[in-house]
Amino acid sequence: MVNETKYSNRAIPKISLRDFDTRIDAIATELVAAAETDGFFAIVDHGISWREISAQFAQAERFFALPDAVKSTVPFTHQNVGWEKAAQVRPSTGQPDQKESYQMQYGPAMRDAWLSEEILPGFREASLAFMRKVQAVSEELMICLARGLGFDDDYFVRAHDIADPNLQTVLRLLHYFPLDPDAPIPETHHRAGAHTDWGLLTLLFQRPGESGLEICPGRDVFTEFGLRDTWTKVEPVEGEIICNIGDLLMSWSDDRFKSNFHRVRTPRDPAVDYFGPRYSMAYFNQPVKSYLVQGPLKKYPIVSGAEFIQAAVQRNYAALEARKATDRKQENAEPGPLTAASS
Repeated sequence: MVNETKYSNRAIPKISLRDFDTRIDAIATELVAAAETDGFFAIVDHGISWREISAQFAQAERFFALPDAVKSTVPFTHQNVGWEKAAQVRPSTGQPDQKESYQMQYGPAMRDAWLSEEILPGFREASLAFMRKVQAVSEELMICLARGLGFDDDYFVRAHDIADPNLQTVLRLLHYFPLDPDAPIPETHHRAGAHTDWGLLTLLFQRPGESGLEICPGRDVFTEFGLRDTWTKVEPVEGEIICNIGDLLMSWSDDRFKSNFHRVRTPRDPAVDYFGPRYSMAYFNQPVKSYLVQGPLKKYPIVSGAEFIQAAVQRNYAALEARKATDRKQENAEPGPLTAASS
């Protein structure tokens, strides 16, 4: 079990994308250094205004304010799109995250996953416009990271072409449920259990005052699942985008870039923790399904984008089942049926 009280005050790197075209070499040097150490960094001067970010948060609130019966008409599917509620079980906790989310893609996977204009007017158009803005920022980061690995500048950009119908990139809107600070909170309650991301690169948007994100640097290889025990709090700052390396890029870089564990901690102390509803938005850069993935040193076998993501899902299931088996053994209980984790 992760030690809930062991913390480090280390600060994650903060990187400005100002004057990207003329400062690209300096920016790339900073990004590569951050990717090699923390695996997390904050970017500023990225070209998306706080007004635009706030407008998309307002769209998220509109969606989540709808009755569950309406949201359930666009359920989460194997296409990695749609709405889910308290359904994502983390291997690190064995418990469902206490949140709801709605995932959107660009292409045909969303054919039946949008709510109608009559129910949520303007939502689809606004969300896609925001996603395109985030994609533009992602592509600047991809150019820098490709340079760091000795690839052509457009190497990762081509792998994440939003015009390709088989692209797997998603924007996930997240709503963590509020808690009563005067009521006891079960130890089994987790806003988001410790995990790594599966894709290339995640861009996370947060709102000031809605804290809870914590990171745990120290993972060595992408196939390793063990957690370290020292956490760092990442407080939301207006306009900053928190970025983290995903498992795909850790593998693609032959473990040079680090995909580290992170979580959204459940508030426990009314004097310091935020108990209200927490909204965030995560843009997961995930490649075209047919794109071939292998690092410059060829440390890992070559796989397609689809195969890599599927393998990550299978590792998640296996780790969850192993944890449940261990818990049953420790409790000296008879084995029961396993509940599948949602990816």
